[in-house]
Amino acid sequence: MELGLNTRPKAETPISALACPEGCSADTLFGGRLVCHQPRNGYRFSVDAVLLAHFVRPRRGWRILDLGCGCGVVALIIAYRFLNCTLSAVECQHDLALIAGHNVQANGFQARIQVVEADLRHLQGVLSPESFDLVVCNPPYFAQNKGRLSKNVQAAQARHDLTATLTDFIRAAAYAVKNRGRVAFIYPASSQAILQQQLLDHRLSPKRMQVVYSYPAADRAALVLVEAMKNGGDDCRIMPPFYLYSQAGGTCSDPVQELYQENQEGPCWPRY
Repeated sequence: MELGLNTRPKAETPISALACPEGCSADTLFGGRLVCHQPRNGYRFSVDAVLLAHFVRPRRGWRILDLGCGCGVVALIIAYRFLNCTLSAVECQHDLALIAGHNVQANGFQARIQVVEADLRHLQGVLSPESFDLVVCNPPYFAQNKGRLSKNVQAAQARHDLTATLTDFIRAAAYAVKNRGRVAFIYPASSQAILQQQLLDHRLSPKRMQVVYSYPAADRAALVLVEAMKNGGDDCRIMPPFYLYSQAGGTCSDPVQELYQENQEGPCWPRY
């Protein structure tokens, strides 16, 4: 059960009083109630991070891990929406880890979100095994030899598997999540078979899947959200299609607009 908005803890320092980190913009969600500073010229979050943060349904008291958190936006949204959960956010890039830590402070989440600067390929020395109820991942979508590599190092590492592959993310998630705990990934729909096979290879059984299309008449899906359970069964629930735009070249769909507004429930994703 989520608490009402009037019970949300206030930032120790008002958002308007916190200086924006150099080279960053200050972007807001939920009618300005949540601020997220992010690099103007580096890696910037997009709708996939927002989709992932709304896809999950943590229960009261869950410990949640965000692998490859970037500026921390997924952890921030989850912390804002689920007030009885605590989170750890792991990021290997020093500059992004600093920005994520700043965002935690800006939103008054110091008691609930811990930013850890670490390489997710070596979590053994940083986090205890099977210590999280839920792990969320928005991994790089492209292999080193695919897609256009950004000239910006920060953005390149976030979008291409220059430092960690999909297998590395899944292995880290399997290490950190409890038995019968959940992991949630967002990934290109064209590569969903690879994602699901690697999840199964690490004893993570897909239990819920949401297919995302650009618009209703699109001939192929754009993204897929998959929730898997460690040592779960073989039944998997396929959710109704989700559309980013009302039509080709149109405006954002109503469900997408709701994700950025003051909503405490996702538009179409039920609880467990």
